[in-house]
Amino acid sequence: MSASRNPRLTLPALLQKIRSGEVDTVLAVFPDMLGRLLGKRLTGRFFADEASRHGLHACAYLLTVDMEMEPVQGYELTSWEKGYGDFRMAPDFQTLRMIPWLEGTAMVLCDLVGEDGQPVEVSPRRILRRQIEKAAAAGFKFQVGSELELYLFKDGYDAARAKGYHGLEPAGAYIEDYHILQGTKEEFVVREIRNRMERAGVPVEGSKGEWGRGQQEINLRHAEPLEMADRHALYKHGAKEIAWQNGAAVTYMAKVDEASAGSSFHLHLSLWDKSLRRNLFWDDASGKRSDLFRSALAGWMALSREFSLFYAPTVNSYKRYRAASFAPTGIAWGEDNRTCGFRALGGKASCRIENRIPGADANPYLAFAASIAACLHGIERKLKPRPEFLGNAYAAPGIPRVPESLGQALEAWERSSAAKSLFGPGVHRHYRHAGKAELESFERAVTCWERARYFERI
Repeated sequence: MSASRNPRLTLPALLQKIRSGEVDTVLAVFPDMLGRLLGKRLTGRFFADEASRHGLHACAYLLTVDMEMEPVQGYELTSWEKGYGDFRMAPDFQTLRMIPWLEGTAMVLCDLVGEDGQPVEVSPRRILRRQIEKAAAAGFKFQVGSELELYLFKDGYDAARAKGYHGLEPAGAYIEDYHILQGTKEEFVVREIRNRMERAGVPVEGSKGEWGRGQQEINLRHAEPLEMADRHALYKHGAKEIAWQNGAAVTYMAKVDEASAGSSFHLHLSLWDKSLRRNLFWDDASGKRSDLFRSALAGWMALSREFSLFYAPTVNSYKRYRAASFAPTGIAWGEDNRTCGFRALGGKASCRIENRIPGADANPYLAFAASIAACLHGIERKLKPRPEFLGNAYAAPGIPRVPESLGQALEAWERSSAAKSLFGPGVHRHYRHAGKAELESFERAVTCWERARYFERI
């Protein structure tokens, strides 16, 4: 992106826009446990005079509620007994940008700190920062990229809610993988997303129709992990707002219905030296992938079941893993093989690993943190991966499988000594509790499937 189009703001530039009246609102936000952006809308004047200097406060319960914003008891961070006090939102001024789909609005992402000034260790941005720091201490930097799939519906969010999210009209009438004609019919939203993301400092490589009706894939340009996670979170948030502004709706559910393809978050990762000049996954002398590549891949694969909670956080996530669906069921790796959970791609500077396990519903901060932690685990122990898988991994017996349910993923997380040691006991307990609360909520629910199956015939 040329300097003239670079939408990033310095703090002095933003303060000038506030003084001139070009900006009247600043969104101060942070990612919650699900990767959603929460925070406050501040007047430009208050941001300039107060928040830019001292930060701002938010209730700590925001990292202990469920998706419906109901307080869940049993967390160590805060509770009714602890009074649900505040933590502080500390603006990260490197994330300042204009939000081109909202008039007169800028945004800044914040890190969370306690009143004692210490980071809130269970916050997703902090969890990712810690893994980046570990990589730096080992002399490494990572580059990551997000390929995200979504479904676009002609029904707006209000209309979809009124229908109980049943009988919605997808933007496409047929499976549209790579179809340009059908893609044109969806450009009224997708083009807006591509262009407005570019103007918001979220570089987009492109979009294409996917293997579902009304399904699109939008690929974001790779970056260092924290920057990529910020872009990813803003993209998901902004795409929903842009769809709403156009009377439509998008969803990032991993599996929107049993008859349709799931929506993935294909996570691309490469390992670099500190200067970002040399891709360490490639050995120039041999002209082949390096030992670091093999060890990182081995670590990533070895911990993929144990870290599934960070790749697939909901009950719905696990309904995506079906044979012959382009979503993986087996933990194997192959050269450009889409039936495997891990796909080896590229050479030299483009040499990378694609993890096909995460769904579009994953929190990017946690998914990137899990990926870095697992790769470093493999490198430190000089692990070696199993031989490359050749053929159809869906039909192969004897290879490890991804968890089939949130319950299985929670069991793997709970028993994982690696999760406790690599993320810390507090983070391990916090996200175990969040996963259990989500599962228990589902187990109490009476679903449409149950009514249709049992109401008359049992």
